Formats: sequence, C-alpha cells, structure tokens
Amino acid sequence: MTGRARDLGGRYLVGLIGEGITASLTPAMHEAEAREMGLDYEYRIFDLIELGRPATDVGAILAEAESAGFAAMNITHPCKQLVVDLVDELDSDAAHLGAVNLVVFDDGRLIGFNTDWMGYRDGLVAGLPGASFERVVQIGCGGAGAATAYALLSEGTERLDLVDVDPARAEDLAARMRTHFPGLRIGTLAPDDVPRAIARASGVVHATPMGMLHHPGIPFDPDLLRQGAWVSDVVYRPLETELVRRAAERGHPVLDGGRMAVGQACASLRIISGLLPDRERMERHFRALVRAEGQSRAGGSSQ
Repeated sequence: MTGRARDLGGRYLVGLIGEGITASLTPAMHEAEAREMGLDYEYRIFDLIELGRPATDVGAILAEAESAGFAAMNITHPCKQLVVDLVDELDSDAAHLGAVNLVVFDDGRLIGFNTDWMGYRDGLVAGLPGASFERVVQIGCGGAGAATAYALLSEGTERLDLVDVDPARAEDLAARMRTHFPGLRIGTLAPDDVPRAIARASGVVHATPMGMLHHPGIPFDPDLLRQGAWVSDVVYRPLETELVRRAAERGHPVLDGGRMAVGQACASLRIISGLLPDRERMERHFRALVRAEGQSRAGGSSQ
C-alpha cells in the first residue's frame, strides 16, 4: 500500500507528528534507506510544541498533510491513541493494541498501522537468536510496553508477568493481552514479587524511560538474573543503558533499544513504499547516527 505516493510520480513525502521530536533520528533513517532503495523521499517533522498546537489537533494536521500530498505520517507521543478513532480503517494489530504509529493516505482514506510491535518482534528474532521466550518478566506497561508484550506473546512467550508503577495500568494491559492470547499465562506482579519472578525468568524486558539521558537509574539488580537469562531495554538514548551494560558484563545476552527503533522504521518504510528495505543496513546507519550524536554531545557541540 503506497497511498498518495502513486499520484506524485513516485515521490514520497512523509512526516512525523508528536511532541518534542525535533531531535528524532527517524527522518535520517528513512531518507538514507530510501536513497539506497532508489526512492525520491522526503521526511518532515511536525513538532506540536514548536507548532504551538495541542495533541487534539492531530486530526487537522493529518488532513492538512493529506491535502499537501503526503503519502503517510508516522505518529508518536502523545497522539498514538488519539489517532485510533480518526482513521477509516485499522490494521488488526493496531486495533488489538489500541495505538497507531503510522497513517497511510490511500485514495482519500486513512489507514492506521502499528509498527512498534513489529519492530520489537523483529529485533527479538534478529538480536537474540536461539533465546528462550518461555517465561518473561516485563517492567513497564505504557505505550512501549503494550507493543513489547504483544510481540513477546506473538513469538510464543508462554508466561508473561507484568509490573508497573501504576498497578491499574499493568492490570489493564494484562486483561487486553488475555483477550488476544487466551491460551497463554499473562499475569501481574506486586513489587515484592518482582525479584523472585526475575530469578525464574528466561528473559526480562524493561519498557520505562528509566535509563534515558535525563532519567538515569536501573530498574532492577542484574544479579537477580538466572544464568543464561536475557535482558531487553527499549531505551536507545543511550544505546548502552546502565541495565544493558551491567547485564552484558555479567555474561547475559542483551537487546538494546536500537533494535526496536530501527525495526519500527523499517516496517513503516516497507508499508509506505511497498518495497523491502534492508534492515541490517538501516541498523548500521542508525548506530552510526547514535555514535555521532554521542560524540557531538561529549565535545560540547550544539549542532
């Protein structure tokens, strides 16, 4: 499905709507891979803060973008749930997750997709070959946590234990996942039960902002992990969070947040263009961008 791009002689005009996204690496990822694919492709940022518009304007912005000839729009915080009720058709996975991060304009109709879960699923398969997903503990049940939980269960996780600072949010996610995966064991954990559950788990997923540049910290002690257990973090700024570093130092397989970031961008580009991007090439480019960003920050550059 390529949407309005068919009407523009093969030129793809794509955007991203969200708050605080001026430093997003998504435009560079899309444009670099599109060039490699031989596409005429431009990616623009629509930062609600800079535009002075509320999240509730997302429908109007989508209409403006469609009129301007955009092929598609990626959607990020805080608009992913708002867009669900604005599209004409929802991909089944987006409907199950209750969140949309890609809208394709298709001959006057808006089609909503969720590529976050696809990106995480593909990262699991590529980044943790041979790993067991049998019993997983997940910390964090927000938007990213919904995508990771859905991906884990789709990949055969038989028992998923969820924990969140807001117990009601964990219960809500568990209830939604049980609806779609009735044969699997999906529960929630009280804080006191988390260490014991981690010690029994084949893997642990961290899906909160902790570990980001402005949210330092570590969500649990890696010493709790059993031998051979893997650790996954959705944070990718920095790629090596304290959790990823300490788990790797102890010999545990790790999956950093870059895999999910690249995976969702790759899936979006595939849906938009109808062509198959080179995921590993996108991965290399993304990691080069992150390294350059880190070097610039270390050198005090404002560029």
